Amino acid sequence: MPEQFEHMVAAQNVTFSYQETAQPALSDVSLAIQPGEFVAVLGHNGSGKSSLAKLCNALHLPTSGTVTVCGMDTQDEAQLWNIRQHAGMVFQNPDNQLVSTIVEEDVAFGLENLGTPQPEIRPKVDEALRAVSMYEYRASAPHMLSGGQKQRVAIAGVLAMAPRVMILDEATAMLDPSGRREVLATMGRLHKERGITVIWITHSMSEAATAQRVVVLNEGKLALTGTPREVFRQVEQLRALGLDVPPMTEMAHALRQRGLELSDDILTVKEMVEELCRLSSRA
Repeated sequence: MPEQFEHMVAAQNVTFSYQETAQPALSDVSLAIQPGEFVAVLGHNGSGKSSLAKLCNALHLPTSGTVTVCGMDTQDEAQLWNIRQHAGMVFQNPDNQLVSTIVEEDVAFGLENLGTPQPEIRPKVDEALRAVSMYEYRASAPHMLSGGQKQRVAIAGVLAMAPRVMILDEATAMLDPSGRREVLATMGRLHKERGITVIWITHSMSEAATAQRVVVLNEGKLALTGTPREVFRQVEQLRALGLDVPPMTEMAHALRQRGLELSDDILTVKEMVEELCRLSSRA
Protein backbone atom coordinates (compact mmCIF):
# COMPACT_ATOMS: atom_id res chain seq x y z
CA MET A 1 0.00 0.00 0.00
CA PRO A 2 1.39 3.45 -0.91
CA GLU A 3 2.62 5.56 1.96
CA GLN A 4 -0.04 7.92 3.29
CA PHE A 5 0.54 11.63 3.85
CA GLU A 6 -1.44 14.28 5.69
CA HIS A 7 -1.00 16.60 2.70
CA MET A 8 0.03 15.64 -0.82
CA VAL A 9 1.28 19.17 -1.47
CA ALA A 10 1.71 21.86 1.15
CA ALA A 11 2.97 25.43 0.79
CA GLN A 12 3.79 27.25 4.01
CA ASN A 13 4.29 31.04 3.91
CA VAL A 14 5.74 30.76 0.41
CA THR A 15 7.13 33.76 -1.41
CA PHE A 16 8.64 33.38 -4.87
CA SER A 17 10.34 36.03 -6.97
CA TYR A 18 11.88 35.93 -10.43
CA GLN A 19 15.28 37.57 -10.34
CA GLU A 20 14.41 40.00 -13.11
CA THR A 21 11.32 41.43 -11.34
CA ALA A 22 11.01 43.31 -8.10
CA GLN A 23 7.38 42.33 -7.49
CA PRO A 24 7.07 38.76 -6.09
CA ALA A 25 5.14 36.33 -8.27
CA LEU A 26 3.80 34.80 -5.04
CA SER A 27 3.70 36.46 -1.65
CA ASP A 28 3.24 34.62 1.67
CA VAL A 29 1.00 31.90 0.23
CA SER A 30 -0.04 29.01 2.47
CA LEU A 31 -2.03 26.18 0.92
CA ALA A 32 -2.52 22.48 1.68
CA ILE A 33 -3.84 19.96 -0.86
CA GLN A 34 -5.20 16.72 0.53
CA PRO A 35 -4.68 13.20 -0.86
CA GLY A 36 -7.13 12.46 -3.66
CA GLU A 37 -8.32 16.06 -3.97
CA PHE A 38 -9.13 17.74 -7.31
CA VAL A 39 -8.22 21.41 -6.91
CA ALA A 40 -8.65 24.10 -9.56
CA VAL A 41 -6.43 27.18 -9.32
CA LEU A 42 -7.86 30.33 -10.90
CA GLY A 43 -6.52 33.81 -11.48
CA HIS A 44 -6.00 36.36 -14.21
CA ASN A 45 -2.71 36.56 -16.12
CA GLY A 46 0.12 37.42 -13.74
CA SER A 47 -1.73 36.21 -10.65
CA GLY A 48 0.90 33.55 -9.88
CA LYS A 49 -0.91 30.42 -11.10
CA SER A 50 1.93 29.02 -13.21
CA SER A 51 4.52 29.95 -10.60
CA LEU A 52 2.55 27.96 -8.02
CA ALA A 53 2.32 25.01 -10.43
CA LYS A 54 6.08 24.93 -10.95
CA LEU A 55 6.71 25.21 -7.20
CA CYS A 56 4.59 22.09 -6.72
CA ASN A 57 7.10 19.85 -8.48
CA ALA A 58 10.34 21.73 -7.79
CA LEU A 59 10.74 23.35 -11.20
CA HIS A 60 10.88 26.50 -9.08
CA LEU A 61 12.09 26.72 -5.48
CA PRO A 62 10.58 29.18 -3.01
CA THR A 63 12.46 32.37 -2.26
CA SER A 64 11.21 31.95 1.29
CA GLY A 65 8.88 29.52 3.02
CA THR A 66 8.61 25.80 2.29
CA VAL A 67 6.90 23.54 -0.23
CA THR A 68 6.55 19.83 0.50
CA VAL A 69 5.38 17.14 -1.91
CA CYS A 70 4.42 13.78 -0.39
CA GLY A 71 6.33 14.82 2.72
CA MET A 72 9.50 15.79 0.80
CA ASP A 73 10.89 19.33 0.96
CA THR A 74 11.46 20.67 -2.57
CA GLN A 75 14.62 22.42 -1.36
CA ASP A 76 16.22 19.02 -0.62
CA GLU A 77 18.28 18.34 -3.77
CA ALA A 78 18.62 14.67 -2.84
CA GLN A 79 14.83 14.29 -3.22
CA LEU A 80 14.48 16.14 -6.52
CA TRP A 81 13.89 13.11 -8.77
CA ASN A 82 11.59 11.48 -6.21
CA ILE A 83 9.53 14.65 -6.05
CA ARG A 84 9.19 14.87 -9.82
CA GLN A 85 8.23 11.21 -10.02
CA HIS A 86 5.55 11.74 -7.38
CA ALA A 87 4.29 15.02 -8.88
CA GLY A 88 3.97 14.86 -12.66
CA MET A 89 3.55 18.02 -14.74
CA VAL A 90 1.55 18.57 -17.93
CA PHE A 91 2.12 21.88 -19.70
CA GLN A 92 0.00 24.16 -21.87
CA ASN A 93 1.50 23.18 -25.23
CA PRO A 94 1.60 19.39 -25.72
CA ASP A 95 4.17 19.78 -28.52
CA ASN A 96 6.67 20.89 -25.88
CA GLN A 97 6.36 17.52 -24.12
CA LEU A 98 6.37 15.21 -27.12
CA VAL A 99 9.93 14.07 -27.86
CA SER A 100 9.57 11.05 -30.13
CA THR A 101 8.19 10.27 -33.59
CA ILE A 102 6.10 7.34 -32.30
CA VAL A 103 3.43 7.65 -29.59
CA GLU A 104 4.45 4.58 -27.57
CA GLU A 105 8.11 5.61 -27.63
CA ASP A 106 7.15 9.03 -26.35
CA VAL A 107 5.22 7.55 -23.41
CA ALA A 108 8.20 5.29 -22.63
CA PHE A 109 10.66 8.21 -22.55
CA GLY A 110 10.17 9.14 -18.89
CA LEU A 111 10.36 5.53 -17.74
CA GLU A 112 13.63 5.06 -19.61
CA ASN A 113 15.06 8.16 -17.96
CA LEU A 114 14.11 6.72 -14.57
CA GLY A 115 16.07 3.57 -15.39
CA THR A 116 13.02 1.33 -15.42
CA PRO A 117 14.00 -2.22 -16.49
CA GLN A 118 13.07 -2.79 -20.13
CA PRO A 119 10.67 -5.73 -19.48
CA GLU A 120 8.63 -3.46 -17.17
CA ILE A 121 8.32 -0.59 -19.63
CA ARG A 122 5.98 -2.19 -22.19
CA PRO A 123 3.15 -3.05 -19.76
CA LYS A 124 3.40 0.38 -18.09
CA VAL A 125 3.23 2.16 -21.46
CA ASP A 126 0.28 0.06 -22.63
CA GLU A 127 -1.58 0.62 -19.36
CA ALA A 128 -1.02 4.39 -19.50
CA LEU A 129 -2.20 4.61 -23.13
CA ARG A 130 -5.30 2.58 -22.34
CA ALA A 131 -6.02 4.82 -19.35
CA VAL A 132 -6.23 7.87 -21.63
CA SER A 133 -7.98 5.98 -24.47
CA MET A 134 -5.01 6.34 -26.83
CA TYR A 135 -3.84 2.71 -27.07
CA GLU A 136 -5.06 2.33 -30.65
CA TYR A 137 -2.76 5.21 -31.63
CA ARG A 138 0.34 3.67 -30.03
CA ALA A 139 2.15 3.30 -33.38
CA SER A 140 1.06 6.69 -34.72
CA ALA A 141 3.18 9.79 -35.23
CA PRO A 142 2.32 12.41 -32.55
CA HIS A 143 2.36 15.26 -35.08
CA MET A 144 -0.54 13.60 -36.93
CA LEU A 145 -2.80 13.72 -33.86
CA SER A 146 -5.31 16.38 -32.86
CA GLY A 147 -4.45 18.81 -30.09
CA GLY A 148 -6.60 16.93 -27.57
CA GLN A 149 -5.04 13.62 -28.54
CA LYS A 150 -1.53 15.05 -28.20
CA GLN A 151 -2.36 16.31 -24.73
CA ARG A 152 -3.71 12.88 -23.77
CA VAL A 153 -0.43 11.33 -24.94
CA ALA A 154 1.44 13.88 -22.79
CA ILE A 155 -0.76 12.86 -19.85
CA ALA A 156 0.00 9.17 -20.57
CA GLY A 157 3.74 9.91 -20.48
CA VAL A 158 3.35 11.35 -16.99
CA LEU A 159 0.87 8.69 -15.90
CA ALA A 160 3.25 5.86 -16.87
CA MET A 161 5.57 6.98 -14.06
CA ALA A 162 2.78 6.37 -11.52
CA PRO A 163 2.64 9.85 -9.95
CA ARG A 164 0.65 10.52 -6.79
CA VAL A 165 -0.08 14.09 -7.93
CA MET A 166 -0.70 15.46 -11.43
CA ILE A 167 -0.29 19.19 -12.06
CA LEU A 168 -1.82 20.50 -15.27
CA ASP A 169 -0.73 24.05 -16.08
CA GLU A 170 -3.33 25.52 -18.47
CA ALA A 171 -3.35 22.13 -20.20
CA THR A 172 -6.47 22.95 -22.23
CA ALA A 173 -5.66 26.57 -23.12
CA MET A 174 -4.43 25.81 -26.66
CA LEU A 175 -7.14 23.28 -27.49
CA ASP A 176 -10.46 23.61 -29.28
CA PRO A 177 -13.68 22.91 -27.31
CA SER A 178 -13.65 19.22 -28.26
CA GLY A 179 -10.02 18.84 -27.14
CA ARG A 180 -10.73 20.63 -23.86
CA ARG A 181 -13.61 18.27 -23.12
CA GLU A 182 -11.43 15.25 -23.93
CA VAL A 183 -8.64 16.28 -21.58
CA LEU A 184 -10.90 17.38 -18.73
CA ALA A 185 -12.93 14.15 -18.96
CA THR A 186 -9.72 12.09 -19.00
CA MET A 187 -8.40 13.74 -15.85
CA GLY A 188 -11.77 13.51 -14.12
CA ARG A 189 -11.86 9.78 -14.81
CA LEU A 190 -8.27 9.22 -13.65
CA HIS A 191 -8.99 11.16 -10.48
CA LYS A 192 -12.11 9.12 -9.77
CA GLU A 193 -10.77 5.69 -10.72
CA ARG A 194 -7.20 5.96 -9.44
CA GLY A 195 -7.51 8.50 -6.66
CA ILE A 196 -4.81 10.69 -8.21
CA THR A 197 -4.52 14.13 -6.64
CA VAL A 198 -5.08 16.74 -9.37
CA ILE A 199 -3.98 20.38 -9.38
CA TRP A 200 -5.73 21.98 -12.35
CA ILE A 201 -4.39 25.42 -13.27
CA THR A 202 -6.93 27.16 -15.49
CA HIS A 203 -8.53 30.40 -16.57
CA SER A 204 -11.79 28.61 -17.45
CA MET A 205 -14.61 29.10 -14.96
CA SER A 206 -16.55 26.17 -16.41
CA GLU A 207 -13.57 23.84 -15.92
CA ALA A 208 -13.01 25.10 -12.37
CA ALA A 209 -16.67 24.46 -11.56
CA THR A 210 -16.07 20.70 -12.00
CA ALA A 211 -13.36 20.60 -9.29
CA GLN A 212 -13.85 19.70 -5.65
CA ARG A 213 -12.18 22.91 -4.48
CA VAL A 214 -11.30 26.22 -6.11
CA VAL A 215 -8.33 28.39 -5.16
CA VAL A 216 -8.25 31.96 -6.46
CA LEU A 217 -4.97 33.86 -6.70
CA ASN A 218 -4.69 37.60 -7.19
CA GLU A 219 -1.42 39.50 -7.56
CA GLY A 220 0.49 36.61 -6.03
CA LYS A 221 -1.72 36.24 -2.96
CA LEU A 222 -4.42 33.79 -1.96
CA ALA A 223 -7.69 35.67 -2.48
CA LEU A 224 -10.41 33.00 -2.13
CA THR A 225 -10.71 29.29 -1.50
CA GLY A 226 -13.64 26.94 -1.08
CA THR A 227 -15.94 24.63 -3.00
CA PRO A 228 -17.02 25.86 -6.45
CA ARG A 229 -20.39 26.86 -5.02
CA GLU A 230 -18.80 28.79 -2.16
CA VAL A 231 -16.40 30.64 -4.44
CA PHE A 232 -18.61 31.36 -7.45
CA ARG A 233 -21.53 32.71 -5.42
CA GLN A 234 -19.19 35.66 -4.62
CA VAL A 235 -19.88 37.21 -8.02
CA GLU A 236 -19.07 40.83 -7.18
CA GLN A 237 -15.81 39.94 -5.42
CA LEU A 238 -14.70 37.83 -8.38
CA ARG A 239 -15.53 40.67 -10.76
CA ALA A 240 -13.45 43.01 -8.62
CA LEU A 241 -10.54 40.58 -9.13
CA GLY A 242 -11.02 40.74 -12.90
CA LEU A 243 -12.60 37.28 -13.14
CA ASP A 244 -15.86 35.96 -14.55
CA VAL A 245 -18.09 33.23 -13.15
CA PRO A 246 -19.64 30.21 -14.91
CA PRO A 247 -22.32 31.29 -17.42
CA MET A 248 -25.26 29.88 -15.46
CA THR A 249 -24.01 31.53 -12.25
CA GLU A 250 -23.79 34.84 -14.15
CA MET A 251 -27.32 34.41 -15.48
CA ALA A 252 -28.70 33.53 -12.05
CA HIS A 253 -27.00 36.60 -10.55
CA ALA A 254 -28.53 38.86 -13.22
CA LEU A 255 -32.00 37.35 -12.72
CA ARG A 256 -31.79 37.76 -8.95
CA GLN A 257 -30.97 41.43 -9.46
CA ARG A 258 -34.23 41.65 -11.43
CA GLY A 259 -36.21 40.17 -8.56
CA LEU A 260 -36.32 36.44 -9.25
CA GLU A 261 -35.80 34.35 -6.13
CA LEU A 262 -33.18 32.02 -7.55
CA SER A 263 -30.54 30.15 -5.57
CA ASP A 264 -27.19 31.94 -5.41
CA ASP A 265 -25.10 28.81 -6.05
CA ILE A 266 -26.29 27.68 -9.50
CA LEU A 267 -23.42 26.31 -11.61
CA THR A 268 -24.92 24.24 -14.44
CA VAL A 269 -27.65 24.39 -17.08
CA LYS A 270 -29.43 21.50 -15.35
CA GLU A 271 -29.50 23.38 -12.05
CA MET A 272 -30.81 26.51 -13.80
CA VAL A 273 -33.62 24.54 -15.45
CA GLU A 274 -34.55 22.95 -12.11
CA GLU A 275 -34.64 26.35 -10.38
CA LEU A 276 -36.79 27.92 -13.12
CA CYS A 277 -39.17 24.95 -13.03
CA ARG A 278 -39.41 25.34 -9.25
CA LEU A 279 -40.28 29.02 -9.63
CA SER A 280 -42.83 28.38 -12.36
CA SER A 281 -44.55 25.71 -10.27
CA ARG A 282 -45.03 28.27 -7.49
CA ALA A 283 -46.45 30.90 -9.83
